[in-house]
Amino acid sequence: MSNYIKLGVAAMLIALPQTGGAQEAGTTPLNADIGFIFTTFMFLVSGFLVFFMAAGFAMLEAGLVRGKNVAMQLTKNVALFSLASLFYYILGYNLMYPGDGWTIANILGEFSITGLEPVGLDGADPDLTYASVGSDFFFQLMFCAATASIVSGALAERIKLWPFLVFVVLLTAVIYPIQASWKWGGGFLDGMGFQDFAGSTVVHSVGGWAALTGAIILGPRLGKYKNGKVNPFPGSNLALATLGTFILWLGWFGFNGGSQLYMDTAGNVADISRIFSNTNTAAAAGAFAALALTQVMYKKPDLTMILNGALAGLVSITAEPLTPTLVEATLIGGVGGVIVVFAVPMLDRMKIDDVVGAIPVHLFAGIWGTLAVVFTNDAASLLTQLYSIIIVGLFVCGASAIVWLALKYTVGLRVNEESEINGLDMAELGMEAYPEFTPA
Repeated sequence: MSNYIKLGVAAMLIALPQTGGAQEAGTTPLNADIGFIFTTFMFLVSGFLVFFMAAGFAMLEAGLVRGKNVAMQLTKNVALFSLASLFYYILGYNLMYPGDGWTIANILGEFSITGLEPVGLDGADPDLTYASVGSDFFFQLMFCAATASIVSGALAERIKLWPFLVFVVLLTAVIYPIQASWKWGGGFLDGMGFQDFAGSTVVHSVGGWAALTGAIILGPRLGKYKNGKVNPFPGSNLALATLGTFILWLGWFGFNGGSQLYMDTAGNVADISRIFSNTNTAAAAGAFAALALTQVMYKKPDLTMILNGALAGLVSITAEPLTPTLVEATLIGGVGGVIVVFAVPMLDRMKIDDVVGAIPVHLFAGIWGTLAVVFTNDAASLLTQLYSIIIVGLFVCGASAIVWLALKYTVGLRVNEESEINGLDMAELGMEAYPEFTPA
């Protein structure tokens, strides 16, 4: 029997080179498709890893808010992902990737609905040096939705559902795609040499700037800052928050690894492997830095700081996960963890109420990670990195402030005092995540 198997395998190997040339006239040989197939596959796998980050954000936020607001956070996360999925294809994707169709050259992309290849590429002339439009759209959509998730956690426990969702629509359809086009769409920041491999600025600091602007305009939760003291509001479920962190950690391998953008050569596959290793190392360093620092500062480790330290390490390495060595990735991620431990109480002193620590993690660590690129990537310039951070920050803060203020003075942003005290689950949704724990 083994001889028959050997003969069969040999016959298959002999037949393989002939397969490409035996196709019908007008079709592309299999050999020319390999890069297209593997890169498309990479986008799809990376995309669903980043999609799973939506579950991570939902679990992290559900664990860090109080029990009376859990159902609201879960609702917001499902709704924001759904709206991002719709409005990114309706408007956002072509604003972000206009190709030659810029409305204003290198500044404002194309206003049109996303189109995919025909079924089976029938009649299409695909770019076989890259990947399918469908896979690229799917992958990029996940980044857009992640940006909106950042805002959700920071403004928890006091914002109305529908005004928040209106902001999500404008963020995912207009604000995020326009600034992303300046780098990833071949716009003016890319032309200047701005380096942001997977989005420490393009994704994470954008979500952080939008969250910071919203938190200032919305104001802190009732009782958070009283008589000169910061009153802690413990989360409802640290097990959920920890699960959410590990899910985000897992999804980040797709986030950073897929941003290699090609899987058509041995070199690209090796680079993706390097990116995975650096991404994991930075997260571990961020978590340990927060663990050690909270032990020193507070005499006891703080789990919520450790979780955010891991996420800050991930955000920090996202701007350049390829070029660092493992030692450099450790230092970059570790600094991210340190930033979180100092930034959280700093925001409290400024009376900026960020429920889940999204601003220190995504904005402050995102800025650090973008600047840290210059230590490992010779193509990066400190002035260009800093200039790009400022330009993106000014644009996102300005655009976000306009939207937040317009919503505040028309339909209103914040729930009334009674609803906030009783919890948004019952006030906004009429249901509770944990009804069995509610006193009769």
